[in-house]
Amino acid sequence: MTIKCMREAKESVVFDATVLQHQPNIPPQFIWPDHEKPSDNPPELEVPLIDLGDPERAAVLVGEACRKHGFFLVVNHGVDPNLVSDAHRYMDHFFEQPLQEKQRAQRKLGQHCGYASSFTGRFSSKLPWKETLSFEYSAHHSSSHIVQNYFTTTFGQHFAHLGKVYEEYCREMSRLSLGIMELLGVSLGVKQSYFKELFEENESIMRLNYYPPCQKPEQTLGTGPHCDPTSLTILHQDTVGGLQVFVDNQWMSITPNVNAFVVNIGDTFMVRILSNGFHSINYFLKL
Repeated sequence: MTIKCMREAKESVVFDATVLQHQPNIPPQFIWPDHEKPSDNPPELEVPLIDLGDPERAAVLVGEACRKHGFFLVVNHGVDPNLVSDAHRYMDHFFEQPLQEKQRAQRKLGQHCGYASSFTGRFSSKLPWKETLSFEYSAHHSSSHIVQNYFTTTFGQHFAHLGKVYEEYCREMSRLSLGIMELLGVSLGVKQSYFKELFEENESIMRLNYYPPCQKPEQTLGTGPHCDPTSLTILHQDTVGGLQVFVDNQWMSITPNVNAFVVNIGDTFMVRILSNGFHSINYFLKL
């Protein structure tokens, strides 16, 4: 079989995961230097498991976590586990589509939304072994169907159900994020509703990250080291693991918990609260 990792006119690599995941060797563009790769057995990061059903205690724990490293887990969050399961299932369904189908949403240079097969259009080395689909969500009442419209307009009516699932998922993440903003307000000593009111009609990006199987996972990374430029990131992990955070000059892992969401404070929120000792730090995803 011909490897669909060919060079186009501009020397960019085509990342077709349906083919590359079966190849015994990976293209050199995806190989990371040894000194930039993490330890195979990193220590476990102490991340508080915060019960949102006890807001007073939750605010204290959120503040402590943000002053240490900016990461925490939340449970008793009110998100239907069936919705979370559907979100994962339909993500698999989308990324199992032929490359040409996914490329109907191809992300253009300089844009935040759309489909991206690795970052082949932006970089030529140290590429992440992943595919992503990103789309906008707005909590404004006039944009109540923005996600559904994106899926049907981009992929056709046969993707309408995916749009409906992710519309509901985004709505739940918006609700959850506003609740977390209230806890951040309490932990910082301002009015509880201060940050919630600030972000009430938020606009956010929902990103589906898909890490296909790799025959040489020790040579590459799913996502390279980075800080999030946003105010808040809410992540749901599957059971595979691989998330690591750079704390105290070393990489440390966060064990998956399917009943919890991982929350971390982004750079944008840091601009407001930097003087209060909160942290936004590097993290990455190891295959």
